[in-house]
Parts: sequence; C-alpha cells; structure tokens
Amino acid sequence: MVEKLISLSLRNRVLVLLLAAGLFGWGVYALRRNPIDAIPDLSENQVIVFTEWSGRSPQVLEDQVTYPLVSNLQGIPKVRNIRGASMFGMSFVYLIFEDDVDLYWARSRVLERLNYAQRLLPQGITPTLGPDGTGVGHVLWYTLKAKGMDLGEQRALQDWYVKFALQTVPGVSEVASFGGFQKQYQITLDPTKLNYYRIPLPDVLRAVRANNNDVGGRKFEMSDMGYIVRGLGYIENIQDVENMPVGTYQSTPIRIKDVATVQMGGDLRLGIFDVNGEGEAVGGIVVMRYGENADNVINAVKAKMQEVERGLPPGVKFDIAYDRSTLIERAIASVRGTLVEEMVTVSLIVLLFLFHARSALIILIQVPLSIAIAFILLEAFGVSSNIMSLTGIALAIGVIVDDGIVVVENAYRHLSEAQNPTP
Repeated sequence: MVEKLISLSLRNRVLVLLLAAGLFGWGVYALRRNPIDAIPDLSENQVIVFTEWSGRSPQVLEDQVTYPLVSNLQGIPKVRNIRGASMFGMSFVYLIFEDDVDLYWARSRVLERLNYAQRLLPQGITPTLGPDGTGVGHVLWYTLKAKGMDLGEQRALQDWYVKFALQTVPGVSEVASFGGFQKQYQITLDPTKLNYYRIPLPDVLRAVRANNNDVGGRKFEMSDMGYIVRGLGYIENIQDVENMPVGTYQSTPIRIKDVATVQMGGDLRLGIFDVNGEGEAVGGIVVMRYGENADNVINAVKAKMQEVERGLPPGVKFDIAYDRSTLIERAIASVRGTLVEEMVTVSLIVLLFLFHARSALIILIQVPLSIAIAFILLEAFGVSSNIMSLTGIALAIGVIVDDGIVVVENAYRHLSEAQNPTP
C-alpha cells in the first residue's frame, strides 16, 4: 500500500504540490478565523436559571423556588446534571448538558420547560436565564472617572447610557454594572399616623403603584380636529410622591407626606467597589458570548468606548481596570516567537546534518505544512488558539521532521549507492 502511494505521488508530482499548496492556504485561512484567547475555556456546557425573591430566607427559597425548578427541569433531554443553590433573596439552578450539545439549543429547551415550571412557583416570581457566557468570559473591566459627580449619578449614567451602548457590540453577552448607588424613592411610614388615620399598609402600597403610571383616554373631535386624551402620571420628583393620595379621613384627603417621609436614597448594598485604595468607583464588567474571539471582542469594545466617550458629560472618561487583550497578545506573541525559533533551529540542524540543500528543503516543507494542517483541525474541532494549543504545536515541531529525516536520508543513501556502485 505504501509503495503504491509513493509511486502514485511520484507519477503525479504537480497534483501533490497543488494538494500541499491547497492545504497550506486552507491552514492560513483557518488560522485567521480561529478564535484567539490567552487561556482555554474548560468550563462546563451549562445553562443558569436565576430567580429573585427579595426578603426571603434561603430555606423559603429552597422549598418554594429551587426545589420545584430542579424537580421539573430534570426531564430535559441530554442533561447530565442539575445543581441548585439558594441564598438570601436569590435562587440559582445550574443545568449541565452533554459536551456535544449546542448551547443555544440547550437554552431553548430550558425556556420551553420553564413555561410549565413557572406555574408551580409563587405568584409574581419569574425565573430568568443567565447570560450566554462562561466562567472565563470576563474579558474587560472598566470604571468611570468622573470628578465632582456623586456615585448615584455615576451609577445612573452607567446603567442607562454606557451599559446599553456597550451591549450592542457583536460578541458581548452582558455588561454587568457594579459600584455606586442605585437611586430610588424611599418612603418611611409612620405607623402611629397610619393607625390614627386608619389607613392600612396595603392601601399605601396600592396607591404608590397606581399613581406611577400613564393612562390612555378616548378620542374626541373639536373644530374638525381629533384629540386623544391621556393622563401623565409617572413620578418625576419627590413632591410627586409626597402628594399621592392614600385615603380619606373625615372627608379630608390623606397624602403620603401626611403619614410618611419621602427622600431620594440608594438601594441596599452588600459591599463597595474600591479602586487602588483611592475611594469608591462605578464601572462595569464586559462578559463575552460563548465561543467568540476574545481578542476581536475586546478591540470592538474599546472602539465602541471611544464613540460612547464623546457623549458623556464633560470630565467623564473610561478607565480600564482589567484588559485581557494584553495577556492574550503577550502570550500568543511569546508562543509564536518560540515557534519561529524552533523552525529556524530545526532548519539549521537539518542542513548541518544532511549537508544537502535539496534534501533539507524537502524536510523543511513539512514544518509550515504540518502547522497549517494543525490549525485546520483546531478550527474543525472548535479549539481556540491559546497557550495550551500553541504550546502543543511547538512541542511537536521536533517530532514533525523526524520521519522526514529518516525517509529522505534513506532515499539519499540508496540513490548514492545506485549511482556509485561498489564492487
């Protein structure tokens, strides 16, 4: 079989060269398309279901949310394992799928089952899917440098402008905000006044919900013109909250400010974000989508930041706290430099030992061709160009030329003996 293959190759040299050139070109194309990252993504193929129920203890969440979800999500096909975790006010369910399952197929199956499982949960509780990222998807952290702006304004700027702009970048799964204060209207009720005016607490809650809304009216015509009446009721300031009616007492309307105090404050925080010991800061974490090219995503996010920065208030700028592209570029450059050094070293050694340029050229062609074929296989199996995969190629360079040296040297010896027969 080997003899026939060698004979066929010798009779069709042009075809063999064209095939080698085609493989090399395909390898270069695969190299350009292959995702680049510093570290391999070894995370499990999982889908996260997150449920929030404020103010409830972990045991309540375990009994009424986590356990019903885990027990009803077990019938999803190709699920390998399901893990549940309950904490104060939050529930997490991790569905681990088989490695060969497409992530977005798995997410759609989980959504189908959640439509049924949600009916088993308490009223008003809605489970949601986590982002389509992985544990190593945090590719960039940034903070806002805004001197003279309070933390509440910075957080509002991050949540309602910066975050939405960066989420439009291709390959970004989520931009998670951190730090600062999330602004909210805080109503502190006086139980003595509520009891005096005989106003129950549910009536106050119902009044606040009902008065923060826009309502539509009917259409009427006047002077050959059509008009649509609607009521504008969204809260715009503290006075709007204070003047909300919550009931009556002896034909006198009772407002929020009669039974409570209203102020603008921040949501409850469980920690702070400090930068280099210089004080609190506000920023975000860019999470890369599963299977994307980390280097391309980071560069696209930086380009988008330059566009967003032009629309920020004067004096507000981005400050990048963590950028994986630096690690990626240095790691890939180090391994690629090692590859080039090994190729040059192997070439010199082959030339030195064979001391025949044409024989050495035949062997040296194997090195770039074999590396190109390796990148074809990396692309086919979805393996990114990272420290592990490129180091494996670097370690294999010495083995790549071994068979070529043996075959070419043996062929050269036989040709020499045939041309110079000894008695």
